[in-house]
Amino acid sequence: MRQTYKIIPIYTADVSGVCSALYELGGMTVMHDPSGCNSTYNTHDEIRWYDQDSLIYISGLTEIDAIMGNDEKFLNDIMDAARELKPRFIALAGSPIPYMNGTDFPALAEVLEQELGIPSFSVPTNGMHDYVYGAGIALEQIARRFVSAKAVCEEKNILPHTVNLLGVTPLDFGAYSRAGYMKKNLEKCGWKVLSTWAMGDDLEVLGHALEAEVNLVVSSVGLRTAKYLEKEYKMPYVVGTPVGTFTEEIVQALEKKERYPYKRLREENSDKEQPGSGKNDKEVMLIGEPVTTESLALAIEQKYGILVHVLCPLQETEGLLFRTSRQVLGEEDMEEALKDADIIAADPLYRPICPKKCEFYELPHLAFSGRIYKKKLEKIEDFWKY
Repeated sequence: MRQTYKIIPIYTADVSGVCSALYELGGMTVMHDPSGCNSTYNTHDEIRWYDQDSLIYISGLTEIDAIMGNDEKFLNDIMDAARELKPRFIALAGSPIPYMNGTDFPALAEVLEQELGIPSFSVPTNGMHDYVYGAGIALEQIARRFVSAKAVCEEKNILPHTVNLLGVTPLDFGAYSRAGYMKKNLEKCGWKVLSTWAMGDDLEVLGHALEAEVNLVVSSVGLRTAKYLEKEYKMPYVVGTPVGTFTEEIVQALEKKERYPYKRLREENSDKEQPGSGKNDKEVMLIGEPVTTESLALAIEQKYGILVHVLCPLQETEGLLFRTSRQVLGEEDMEEALKDADIIAADPLYRPICPKKCEFYELPHLAFSGRIYKKKLEKIEDFWKY
């Protein structure tokens, strides 16, 4: 029963992560499910739904088609829509029912590509993972299918002091202003953002990613893409979010191609009795996605001189958490980890499992509480400005 959530919600699922990552790229994303995944996605996880068009569909899987394994209807519906709408690509995302039925999504994607001549791929989602898994694989597939080395045959074609931001979706960053602040922060320090994966730029812009000097992984969603581009094209990457005063450290890391700048700095802080001015004896518990939260933790330590511990409730944290930061999965374990906390900064929906005596600072996370605190999220901009 330790996996049961009685009070707090769970994070956005992998299927919604796929849709969020691919929303602005001109493709067609199809969730193979009776209907539930689509309604959850567009009413909770997608703030662009009413302002910006995107080809996101649900297959309307029926019980009899699921039992009989009728994939022909699924394929015909997609082909009819694709011939009319002419998407740049087709992405197939699974849900629990086709996962239990053993639906062969890679084979279905191959059939679609052969029949339509449109790049098609599948993302192995099943509703059992969080959004980082689905969005991360989706962006990696875009890199595999649409990033070409033809334009960068020689090193001289790489533009100096240019960077790609990997892992930018509303699920972690909310409104476009956050992405805008990151770009401005880097531009003030002499670095130009060549492409943003995948918020604010189209597929054509992403296709020129290899012309950048380095990749900057601003959330764990972008890590798979960074690793792929490094493996295939020897393209270096740095992990960290250019938030507040931490932007200076990010820029130095980009120059040196230092992989984890916040690792070094947070470990340096832990060697001191108190970071910064040392005037505050209390400590902060910060809950959220590993890369953005570790970066924010460092910015808080630098600004306020107070130790910050990161608790990450997401599945994919390997190599991203350092010092006293740790992964905490499940409601009971999170409640236990917070029981002695002095100060907690987290999404407001965590408040019911926090001790009454603690100071609680609201830090809305769209992937956790959906649109409930969207207005508050837009107002919390102090740390993002540099």
